[in-house]
Amino acid sequence: MFIGLSCALGAGLLWGLVFVAPLMLGDYPGLVLSFGRYIGFGLIALVPAYFDRRRIALLSKADWIAALKLALVGNILYYAALATGIQLADAPLPTMMIGTLPVVISICSNWAPGHPSEAVAWRRLVPSLLIIFTGLMLVNASELGHLDGRRSTSEYALGCFITLGALAAWTWYPIMNARHMKRNPHIASSTWATVQGLATLPLALIGFIAYGVYASLRPGVYDYPLGPRPWPFIALMLTIGLCCSWLGTMLWNKASQRLPTSLAGQLIVFETLSALLYAFLWRGAAPSLLVIAGVVLLCIGVTLGLRAFHKAPAHSETLSRAAPNAE
Repeated sequence: MFIGLSCALGAGLLWGLVFVAPLMLGDYPGLVLSFGRYIGFGLIALVPAYFDRRRIALLSKADWIAALKLALVGNILYYAALATGIQLADAPLPTMMIGTLPVVISICSNWAPGHPSEAVAWRRLVPSLLIIFTGLMLVNASELGHLDGRRSTSEYALGCFITLGALAAWTWYPIMNARHMKRNPHIASSTWATVQGLATLPLALIGFIAYGVYASLRPGVYDYPLGPRPWPFIALMLTIGLCCSWLGTMLWNKASQRLPTSLAGQLIVFETLSALLYAFLWRGAAPSLLVIAGVVLLCIGVTLGLRAFHKAPAHSETLSRAAPNAE
């Protein structure tokens, strides 16, 4: 149990870095940050791919097509939207919005084929949803009061809207990922994670090159290829690719093996708490009482929501299969 909790905490601490990176590189477009992160991850995935090459060679064309779809939506589009949303609205509220994912994923999977919506009565979900909504509104009120002229209210609203796109992408990804793994139980989870890294690499490279063409047509948009701060950009992208996309996932897999599913699902909140901690450290200010109250309500709401779903065994499996690839 102690090892499992330690691994879950370690994964959360690492995953929190992806929320503060867009603030550290605020002069880089969100798309560039996404392409850079997944080029780094894809290059790192080449190492385990070499040692797992025999099992990878057995994958079908359909498996590779599925991996490409998952990589495009769950990796590149998700992080591009998240990074852009954070740069426009700052980190706290987008982080809280992404923190609702365990419950949002469970609600959406509740409507999936083979999982009738009656499995969990809506009246049992209303309390947790209201608590989560209240927590988000408290943080929203605090962040609106924090606007200091560097970003407008319209930019803040646009950032929140774009973060909803990230939320949608990352809701779709674990459900589709879990379905593919259930249909193909012969594929090891480690092999599938490596394959997605390999699938991400060409997509990220193509996207990065395409952005270079776009930048050449609009001088002044971005100093292609490595931007105004090349070495910090390279170092941070490799760090995120290694620590968040690879090491964080490995630690979460170990935690999932040692902890009950009901507990592991709730410990995803470590990611949200870590991201908020890093964001306020970067901001150089302590969170307001509204933010603290909002975080507490979010934790309570997510916990209550997961408990409602864990009474239905089918959804427990869906969440447990989704969580290990949270970043």
